Amino acid sequence: MQTTSARKRQATTMTDVAKAAGVSQSTVSMVINNVDGARLAPATRARVLAKAAELGYQPVQREQAPRAAVQSRKVIGYLVDEISTSPHPVLSMDGARDAAWRHGCTIQLAVTRGNPEQEAAAIDALQANPGLLGWVYSTIFTRPVLLPERLLSRPTVLLNCHDQRRTLPTVVPGELAGGQAATAHLIAMRHTRIGFLNGEAWMEAAQDRFKGYRRALAAAGLPFDAALVRDGDWMSGSGFDGALALMQLACPPTAIFCANDLMALGALEAIKQLGLKVPQDVSVMGYDDQEIARYTHPQLTTMLLPNYAMGVAAVEALIALADSGLAAPARRKLIKTACPLVTRDSVQQR
Repeated sequence: MQTTSARKRQATTMTDVAKAAGVSQSTVSMVINNVDGARLAPATRARVLAKAAELGYQPVQREQAPRAAVQSRKVIGYLVDEISTSPHPVLSMDGARDAAWRHGCTIQLAVTRGNPEQEAAAIDALQANPGLLGWVYSTIFTRPVLLPERLLSRPTVLLNCHDQRRTLPTVVPGELAGGQAATAHLIAMRHTRIGFLNGEAWMEAAQDRFKGYRRALAAAGLPFDAALVRDGDWMSGSGFDGALALMQLACPPTAIFCANDLMALGALEAIKQLGLKVPQDVSVMGYDDQEIARYTHPQLTTMLLPNYAMGVAAVEALIALADSGLAAPARRKLIKTACPLVTRDSVQQR
């Protein structure tokens, strides 16, 4: 039987340490892995290590005696359309790498930029490796994909995307629940008139976060008011414009939920230019928990997009699928990774 401390170590993730230490997942990764050249303040490094020890977090270590099944097939092909334009896919890759190492595997990464020829060339190169275990197929934002047929001869897991077959294990963020939790937090802080600044409405993340916003209002018996909703483009400029418009309404909101942290930055600036204060006059909520959320004034309350945990989940699902001896299960296993609330100073009770 496992001890309580052993169960605690297993349950604690890098995301948990980041939240407790008030830093990003990437900062925790740099501290835990002792990355050379990382310009981190000694106090930050000490705080991360202290929280990791307090929570019982153990860095991923390679097993001393990997299973025989893994010894002959220890490479995971990781295909992603983009990795350099956002911190999100980098963190997913970190999670996948750490989980793979724990199972005696390594990751071989190919960035395809959505180019079919580059993707085909990467698949050819990786399939030539006799140690290839299977595939993680990932995208920078959640969307449907047309999966290359050649991947289906080996175990394959989809990360942050989905396909029409609905048979492959699929790891996505729990965006609807995240949008609902964010709005419910504002409602719990006694806000009843809540603005919503969304990203590009065609994107699944925007659609689900908006659905969560409406669901929380309905659950609390609050009416939906379309005048309180503005669509943006995920950038701070649209957050500025949207917040300015909302705060100039005849009956402005007392809280604004922004569908990502960059738009929340713009909202903070707009509110400041209007001569108002956050959170005294209006509360502001973000989403993603990017590094900048810790350095705004006030620090931004937000929802953590669990990229690292999603990468871990994708590799764990791939290992389980490979151990089953199947290239694909009979039915899709949909893994929705929770988006935790990160409370800071930009939201207060009315």
